[in-house]
Amino acid sequence: MTVEHEETRLRADARRNRDQILGAAKELFADAGPDVPMEEIARRAGVGVGTLYRRFPDRASLLREVARDTFRGVLADARTAIDEEPTAWDALVRFLRITQRVKLSVQLAMLSPLARAVFSADPSTDEFRREALGILDRIVEQAQAEGSLRPDVGAGDVTIMFSLLLRELPHQPMRVSSFATDRCIALMLDGLRARPGSPLPGRAVTSADIFDA
Repeated sequence: MTVEHEETRLRADARRNRDQILGAAKELFADAGPDVPMEEIARRAGVGVGTLYRRFPDRASLLREVARDTFRGVLADARTAIDEEPTAWDALVRFLRITQRVKLSVQLAMLSPLARAVFSADPSTDEFRREALGILDRIVEQAQAEGSLRPDVGAGDVTIMFSLLLRELPHQPMRVSSFATDRCIALMLDGLRARPGSPLPGRAVTSADIFDA
């Protein structure tokens, strides 16, 4: 095997280990919370503890990369939604379902002072919010132009509505939680559709309002 092939194999092994560790961390953080032992994460990932710590020397670095990896995936899928969906309304529905994937990061920040501090100090969190709101601005404008989204709302209104679903819901039996969030999303989308309805007080909340808060 040549040196070049060996380096390629090592890079592929490193990427695979990283992906396995992040996947295991997301599963265990969701199931057991942010304080799950690092050894358990390594065991779930199928790697040695030494491999985990070489990649992520402490819990803070692992939490940071879990959030960044989620943000990158959400933004990539959101951009794809605009290109692939036949209408802006369909892109909006897909975008809002995609953003549910950041729920874990939100809940970790609420449960763990360490996670909250890590996310607050990481510029990637702010960059993600800005880019996600920029994509949502574009979708909202296009959906209103096509007449599918009510004209008296802004991207900030949509953000606030759906941010409520990112928070931890009251404990529910598994048979209820499996469809409860989907029902809430459907109800919110129904209220956003363009048709005669109750006039909204005040003015539309924009994405700029969200950052000025």
